[in-house]
Amino acid sequence: MEFLNKYIKKYWKGFSLAILFLMTEAFCDLLQPSIMSKIVDIGVKNKQMDYVLKNGAIMLLVTFIGAIGAVGRNIMASNVSQKFGAQLRSDLFKKIQTYSFDNLDKFEGASLITRLTNDVTQIQTFTNGLMRFFAKSPILCIGSIIMAVRLNPRMSLVLLAVIPLISILIYLNLKLGYPRFVKVQKSLDKVNTIMREYLSGVRVVKAFNSFDYEDQRFQKTNEYMAAMSINAARIMAIFSPGISLAVNLGIVAVLWFGGLLTDIGSMGVGEIIAFINYMTQILFSLLRISFVFTTFVRARASAERISEVFSEENTMFMAKEPVKPLNIKGRIDFEGVYFSYDGYDNHPALKNINFTCMPGETLGIIGSTGSGKSSLVNLIPRFYDVSAGCVKIDGMDVKSMDMKELRNSIAIVPQKIILFTGTIMDNILWGKEDAKYEEVLKAAKEAQAHDFIASFPEGYNTMLGQGGVNLSGGQKQRVSIARALIKEPKILILDDCTSAVDMNTEAKIRQALRQHFNKLTCIIIAQRITSVMGADRVIVLDDGEIAGMGSHEELLNCCDVYKDIYHSQIGREVS
Repeated sequence: MEFLNKYIKKYWKGFSLAILFLMTEAFCDLLQPSIMSKIVDIGVKNKQMDYVLKNGAIMLLVTFIGAIGAVGRNIMASNVSQKFGAQLRSDLFKKIQTYSFDNLDKFEGASLITRLTNDVTQIQTFTNGLMRFFAKSPILCIGSIIMAVRLNPRMSLVLLAVIPLISILIYLNLKLGYPRFVKVQKSLDKVNTIMREYLSGVRVVKAFNSFDYEDQRFQKTNEYMAAMSINAARIMAIFSPGISLAVNLGIVAVLWFGGLLTDIGSMGVGEIIAFINYMTQILFSLLRISFVFTTFVRARASAERISEVFSEENTMFMAKEPVKPLNIKGRIDFEGVYFSYDGYDNHPALKNINFTCMPGETLGIIGSTGSGKSSLVNLIPRFYDVSAGCVKIDGMDVKSMDMKELRNSIAIVPQKIILFTGTIMDNILWGKEDAKYEEVLKAAKEAQAHDFIASFPEGYNTMLGQGGVNLSGGQKQRVSIARALIKEPKILILDDCTSAVDMNTEAKIRQALRQHFNKLTCIIIAQRITSVMGADRVIVLDDGEIAGMGSHEELLNCCDVYKDIYHSQIGREVS
């Protein structure tokens, strides 16, 4: 829970002021029964109206001061808790942004969303309650006990029987409730995971008419979450009435013994009324303390889950004094590169990769599914680090380079196209925020996207739904290519990003790249052999190893894997 220290240091003043207001309110609440007992036992009993009016006015003043304290602590509690929650959520988001892909692979996306929203809300709610109600409960409880003892020491012996019983009930509540609320939060993760998968794959669900399967899958997880929530709620259902019963039995005992003491003249009616008021305050305080512990249990479970995110360190090596290259030219070297996703050498995705790509060269990478094509290019911008060997840009190991400068020089059009909610213009400007309209237009034309964008009624201001849902697959790919081109990178990586584009349009995109970006180092990953045939060199990957490297003509003569791909896609008749 060390991550909370930062927020304690920042918000302790506002928190303390809220507690000060709260203590003022609690002190006023404690004074009122004593004043009332004097009004009854002295003013009413002796028919002294002046005494009644005087102490009544004092009671009103105390109530007014308590009301000011209540308003003050409400304002401060809301202000502090909302700012604390907002900053915690912001810091958590920033922390997640620093994660490498290795770190992100350890957490499910839905789990991170739950931690960023629901778990932060749990801690924020507890913090707000701590300043508004929770801190008041022990003050009021202890204060009521002290005032009750001062009022009538003999009658306060009832408390010796009630308080230990209640303390045991609260302890058991905390002991049994914590593990159950941890399970509730984990079950919420599962529900979010299924909902996220369904919404992202809703087209597949509709295409396969798998609604019944998805419904059963969600129903099972939803029922499990309901069962965990009910299990946790049972703790509250058992212990809260138990605490209430114990205190009410104490009040019955007070009325019984108070009646006996009144008969013998040892206790006044006002004292009994005041004592019952104190017992009632103790009752509500203990019930609230029980609720505090229940809320604390949930907040503690959420805090531990958030702590896991903050304590997760970036697995990538970071140089103490990273190199900031002034002018990256775009040379790429792979020297004896091995890479494995699980961090072990048992199942490497890449094995002994060696090649050099010179500035301005177009390099094609082809191979069967799972051969390691995307894994290879993910090492260039350091999405992952190599297991052995090194990747160099302009002769510098990427591990020694400043991460921001490295990635600023590289543009990637990923295999899975991601567009964001907003206009087409907004999405293209992701590559270069300060680009002018003419630059956007140029990039769109080079990506062969301008014609279809211009055909829309609102043109470049056309709003896109989530993930660009109102564009076809080929249109999304071309917008994504325009986003990369406007960046004017030194290295451009096209990761099978023209699979949904027809061959004629793909040829125009390649021609535009040769004409306008002749100094650009371009790496093209493709499943279609026609996409790489025009490259200066082609690397053929097979099971994570280089099976061949050379021009299209050279590979047709010397690489069996390449020949098999060529013949399977184009046909022996053409060859």
